[in-house]
This record gives sequence, structure tokens and C-alpha cells, in this order.
Amino acid sequence: MAEDGGFIRRRRQCAHCEKRFTTYERPDVSFPAVVKKDGRRIEFERAKLLGSFKLALRKRPVGTEQIDHAVERIEEKLLNLGVREVPSSRLGELVMRELKKLDKVAYVRFASVYRSFEDVDEFKTVVDEIRK
Repeated sequence: MAEDGGFIRRRRQCAHCEKRFTTYERPDVSFPAVVKKDGRRIEFERAKLLGSFKLALRKRPVGTEQIDHAVERIEEKLLNLGVREVPSSRLGELVMRELKKLDKVAYVRFASVYRSFEDVDEFKTVVDEIRK
């Protein structure tokens, strides 16, 4: 079992080829649907969230384990909200909050795309916000 009890890690071996591999078992939970800006509702996807983190943190000194923990914290917050739907803007803010803790450069990268920066002044505003 993981330290936080969130999943079970098992080492297994294929009976046919004898190759060893690891499986992770997580409880099957129901996350809220994500409501996009255009009103569409899509299913929450952990892989998509993880991909956003990896893209923002590309070539940054942040370990995979730290990323996994950040994603798990976001998932926990979503479950604790107790709602059936969550706006994508709320999800984006949760990602930004976690990125700000992990890496300031990744935070600015994500914010520039998420907030659709149009000019340098918007970058400056976010950088000044981080420096405080």
C-alpha cells in the first residue's frame, strides 16, 4: 500500500514470458464532470491532468513523484467538493495553485496558456505576483 493509502502497488510476473511488471490498483471513484467554457461537459481524465503538468514542467527539476502527489491533491479536492460538475476554470486554478508550489517557471508557462496572454504586460503581472 502507498504511504497515503491511496493505491496498492503490486509486483507481478507473467506466467507465459516470466517478465516482471508493476500494477497500481486505485479505488474506482466518480469524479465530477468538467464543464468547458463553451458549455460542453466532458469526463474528468487523470491522464489529461497529468499531461498538463508534464507539459508545463518539461525540462524543469521536478520529480515524477512530486507531480503524482500534486495530481492526487487535485483529485482529492475535486472529490471533496461534493459536486457533480466543476467548471474548467476551477480546475485550471487548482492546477495553477499546485504548479506555483512546485516550480515558478512552470507556473508562468501554464498561466500564459491558461489565461491566453496577449502581451508582455500580462507576463510581467504574473512574474510580479510570484515575486511577492
